[in-house]
Amino acid sequence: MEQPQGYKVQGEEDKVYRLKKALYGLKQAPQAWNNKIDKYLVEHRFLKSPSESSLYVKMQGNHFLILCLYVDDLIYTGNNSQMMEEFKKAMMQEYEMIDLGLMRYFLGMQVKQRPGQIFISQEKYADDLLKKFNMQDCKPLATPMAMNEKLSKDDRQNKVDAIVYRSLVGLLIYLTNSRPDIIHVVSIVSRFISNPSKAHFAAAKRILRYVKCTKDFGILYEADRDFNLTGYTDSDWAGSTNDRKSTSGYVFLLGNKAI
Repeated sequence: MEQPQGYKVQGEEDKVYRLKKALYGLKQAPQAWNNKIDKYLVEHRFLKSPSESSLYVKMQGNHFLILCLYVDDLIYTGNNSQMMEEFKKAMMQEYEMIDLGLMRYFLGMQVKQRPGQIFISQEKYADDLLKKFNMQDCKPLATPMAMNEKLSKDDRQNKVDAIVYRSLVGLLIYLTNSRPDIIHVVSIVSRFISNPSKAHFAAAKRILRYVKCTKDFGILYEADRDFNLTGYTDSDWAGSTNDRKSTSGYVFLLGNKAI
């Protein structure tokens, strides 16, 4: 292996060696890999999304191939099996890769695929979350938040460990990827991560009680010919008890599928 640039070998004061490859584990390695795979995809006529740097699309007439890149993991899909097979063979020839087959589990997301249907959930992630906070045997609740409950920064209750609270809220935020039903209440409890009280922690744990009985909830995508884009929005006018700020919520549907 060549010596890295700037390294001088004893007895060879006038020679400098240049490292041709980024070593695995160095902080520069992920950037080097991203630059390499990005260059390869662009050279093979993939278009990089301007709003999502890890998303690439390749078009061939009416056929398309969609690729999602996460570090050194690739997820791809399309509407032409030959196009996908050619891509897989080309990638395995270019890089040392393993074909894991149809996606079932990825980054805490469970994917169940049936003819005409794709169901995305985080049931295992929810189980791990309940175990982490010793609530796997808790009493389940039918709603994620108490009716008409108003949380405030100055509730004069004893404070709790902010690190534990932040960990819980952060894990709940990731759970919202497949659980739009808890987005609003998670956004509320996330307002108090700097100085949480027992009331705030109780509200966050109530979400876990709701998750306990809804672990199998998720988002179902079905084959459909309806491609109308529809949006719904609503707002809670001056609902915050601390600063009177309003809260807005929205969802967009492509046909009958939430995107």
